[in-house]
Amino acid sequence: MKRPLLIVMLCLMVACGSRVHFDDKVFDEVVYKPRYATGFECRRHSESGAMLITSANPWQGAEEVTCRLLIDSNNHFSHATDIQRITRPAMRIICMSSSHIAMLDAIGEVERVVGVSGIDFISNPYIATNRTTIGDVGYDNNINYELLIALAPDLVLLYGVNAANSVENKLREAGIPFAYIGEYVESSPLGKAEWMVAIGEIMGRREHSIEVFDSIAMRYNELAASIKEQTANLPRPKVMLNTPYRDAWFLPSKDNYIVHLIEDAAGETFTTDSPGNSSSPIDIEQALLYTTQSQLWLNPSGCNSVAELVALNPKFADTPPVLHGQVWNNNARQTAMGGSDFWESGVVRPDLILQDLSHILHPELTPRHKGGTQPSLHYYKRLQ
Repeated sequence: MKRPLLIVMLCLMVACGSRVHFDDKVFDEVVYKPRYATGFECRRHSESGAMLITSANPWQGAEEVTCRLLIDSNNHFSHATDIQRITRPAMRIICMSSSHIAMLDAIGEVERVVGVSGIDFISNPYIATNRTTIGDVGYDNNINYELLIALAPDLVLLYGVNAANSVENKLREAGIPFAYIGEYVESSPLGKAEWMVAIGEIMGRREHSIEVFDSIAMRYNELAASIKEQTANLPRPKVMLNTPYRDAWFLPSKDNYIVHLIEDAAGETFTTDSPGNSSSPIDIEQALLYTTQSQLWLNPSGCNSVAELVALNPKFADTPPVLHGQVWNNNARQTAMGGSDFWESGVVRPDLILQDLSHILHPELTPRHKGGTQPSLHYYKRLQ
């Protein structure tokens, strides 16, 4: 009995000893380099076939932060503490962001989701239909770690806002692999959507995810080019964004995702000098001045009517967008608890958002239906 056991132990020692020390420099084949996103790359080790997905600076304010996920089906590399590791495409996924659910849905893999964060705020039809079998692990400081571990995920998809996600340390302790999906910090609308390719790589569906993304990018670019051509000699309407929060009014930077969408829809908006994709507060009086100089008002927080908007500040009643019925919100598709599909599926469908904005900013370009009605919008609604 001792000889076979000894042989097995020797084989295991030899196998473990034959593993190669992990070094990201040996991943010599770039299998996907994004065209629009700036935060990820997919590379392969040609000898072993192992894949490495690298996320760079995946939250606001991150500097020289690199998060790595190794997919090593042959156990070619030895374990390293500074990388996350799986040995096969992930089949059981926990998503801490609803936008990552939308990416999985876009590539036809949403059924791999076994856990979510804040199920009442998620719009996805599959999640809604299967809410009794999908675990809600909670959010913010109320994470149910016992449930998270019991769901036995192959991988947890994380995001960071201004720092690493607080869930990370618990996942390390439990030995549960995780990956940062950093679409949140991308400035390009198509750059956000392109992160579906990184998720496709994790699912073993890279080629399919590229096809899906390419079709979205083609539709977006064709629509943007058409709008640009048709509005070349037209004035660009001025747009005000958001509503006050406490004693400040947050406006986006020049390189913000929403600003790019408005510009591609042939509009202009007020911005700040904050870096990257971030927003910064401005004085309420300055914001009120901007509002009086605007023709349209977009994304006024959670308001569902003009009355709700004016209730925030009576001075809003005398602004041009309110007087002329040009207040539009991106919450046409929301859950009963107020979760907005704009920030969920809209992340992977910027072409549909751009289509909405083109109808709103330049209705003269849109053919009317029979009876003179405007085409229906997907994410936006006019506040009455």
